[in-house]
Amino acid sequence: MILHQSLSIDELIQLIGHPVTVKGDTSVRVTGVNELHSVRKGDLSFVDSERYYVRMLASEASVILINSAETECPEGKTLLVTDDPLRDYLAVVNHFVHFTPQESPIHPSAVIGEGTVIQPLVFIGENVRIGKNCVIHSNVSIYADTVIGDNVTIHSNSTIGADACYYQKRPDGWLKLTSCGDTYIGNDVEIGCNCCVDRGVSGTTYIGDGTIFDNLVQVGHDTHIGKRVLLGAQCGIAGCTYIDDDCKIWAKAAVNKDLYVAKGTVLLALSAIDKDVKEEGRTLFGMPATDANAKWREMVMLRKLPELFKAVEELKARL
Repeated sequence: MILHQSLSIDELIQLIGHPVTVKGDTSVRVTGVNELHSVRKGDLSFVDSERYYVRMLASEASVILINSAETECPEGKTLLVTDDPLRDYLAVVNHFVHFTPQESPIHPSAVIGEGTVIQPLVFIGENVRIGKNCVIHSNVSIYADTVIGDNVTIHSNSTIGADACYYQKRPDGWLKLTSCGDTYIGNDVEIGCNCCVDRGVSGTTYIGDGTIFDNLVQVGHDTHIGKRVLLGAQCGIAGCTYIDDDCKIWAKAAVNKDLYVAKGTVLLALSAIDKDVKEEGRTLFGMPATDANAKWREMVMLRKLPELFKAVEELKARL
């Protein structure tokens, strides 16, 4: 999230409203608020787990809320030491992000391009921009801060830009990270019925030009899907994943969070990727997905196990 006006460290501390110890450069000004996956220079971010300390401290973030007083402050950064970094991060986000009830189905601030058809019962939120020659079918909901390119078709009952599913477990339940990111849909995209594309929790969920969704597809927050990607029915893409151009993700397949999937990858139906795919053009199958030909050979061998077991038992009896 980019701030319309930069904040000083003192202004940040006032927004946080809890005791904070400042380490490092006190002259830094904050120009944005982002979590780890989307940080840029000038951003405020947070880290509350030792598992992510190194990654966060090496990131572009300029000001970091952290729960470790012993951590050395890297040069050029500011550390704000607090007992609850996420709580204080959300205090800043929630100062700028508010839910505002809408009185009309199409917000007055929405911009809709020439030749675009909006069918009855469509909801279009604040600051939405839709390009030329699009068709938005009935019962589609397009949440605030969504950008849609030209020649896009979105079929009935799909939702674009809903909140990220991003929560932290607390002793008294789940604490939700307020979504302050946005959603981008490129040109010549077709999205089937009952699909959901979540907005970024602090960055952008991006769908590239020429990408096609079948029905019942879920795309998580801050995910980047490249150009000319095909997503089959009922497949799910978790948050913060990067799928490169020209991939095919077939029906009921899944891609885990925070992964990279190389250009031209084919993930066959009922498969799941659980680690980066770095080699372009591979065809993958299985759970977890591996080379499809190797997986099929493995399945053939598994079918022969009863026969092999029987032969071993007969050999043992003769011995």
